[in-house]
Amino acid sequence: MSVLHLLGTAGDGGAETYFVDLVTALARAGVRQAVALRRHAGREAALKAAGVPFKTLSFGGPLDVLTKTAAAGYASLQKTRLELAWMNRAARHAPRGPWARIGRLGGYYNLKYYKGFDELVANTEDIAEWIVGQGWPAGRVRCIPNFAAAPADVAAVDRASLDTPPGVPLLLAMGRLHEAKAHDVSLQALAALPEAYLWIAGVGPEEARLKALAEALGVQDRVRFLGWRNDPSALYRAADLCVFPSRYEPLGNVVIQAWAHGLPVIAAASQGPKALIDDGRDGLLIPIDDPAALAEAVRALMAEPKRARAMAERGLGRVAAEFSETAVVGQWKTLFADYGAA
Repeated sequence: MSVLHLLGTAGDGGAETYFVDLVTALARAGVRQAVALRRHAGREAALKAAGVPFKTLSFGGPLDVLTKTAAAGYASLQKTRLELAWMNRAARHAPRGPWARIGRLGGYYNLKYYKGFDELVANTEDIAEWIVGQGWPAGRVRCIPNFAAAPADVAAVDRASLDTPPGVPLLLAMGRLHEAKAHDVSLQALAALPEAYLWIAGVGPEEARLKALAEALGVQDRVRFLGWRNDPSALYRAADLCVFPSRYEPLGNVVIQAWAHGLPVIAAASQGPKALIDDGRDGLLIPIDDPAALAEAVRALMAEPKRARAMAERGLGRVAAEFSETAVVGQWKTLFADYGAA
């Protein structure tokens, strides 16, 4: 009896990173599982290291009629009792069979792809409520949040290796280089913070525009575009503050990860961060699209290190109580057991 995860995306992003984190954590917890995924060398290596069997499939567009058949064959081979589809493309290719089909939603997805599924899992209460509001039966929706962890054996990145002076205020921005993530707001705030440096970790379609903006603002010498990184913990440990001004953010996994690493966080009051952060206690919320407010919040925490540390400590407490690996994996194991897959 096993769980078969399906992941049809080819890119790198927060959902894909968390997919690897959760599958690896489930493996540590002894869950029998397998994965069908689109070819991706990094994720394949991570699955091999975790001892999780996998099969690569094309997960193509509407004309792809082979993936679903191949996935069904692999599900049968793995004695699957439950399929877990990560996002729309995987759901579209999730085959019917003598197994339950569960959709994992990390956003406000088009529910047409989940027609006939047994249950949907949202990673925030707001998304779960939205699903019910779309007409999905309330008894077939549950919320299981993401977990966050800070590996004890990972040291901070040496600032010098990224041409960053040791004593300057260092801001960290994590996320795709996409308009929704509002990295432009961070750059504009940096222009009002002449002593600070900013690391931006991520890839995406806005890279050229953001680099041009940095030059136009005159901050290019204090910004490091890091690209896609496989060492997020090392980045969190090197920074002084995490800035997260997303215009649209259903969850805000960066907030939880910053908390797990004891890093104070400032976020825009979009859906996810607004639901997570108790403003003024475990983080600061600023209005969406407000560089001046972001700069002011950074100045406030830099001027009051004791207050910043207290917020970071409360964030650590939130992770231990609500977003620990043990707690979240336990919820997934309960779901799997409900369908005879654990």
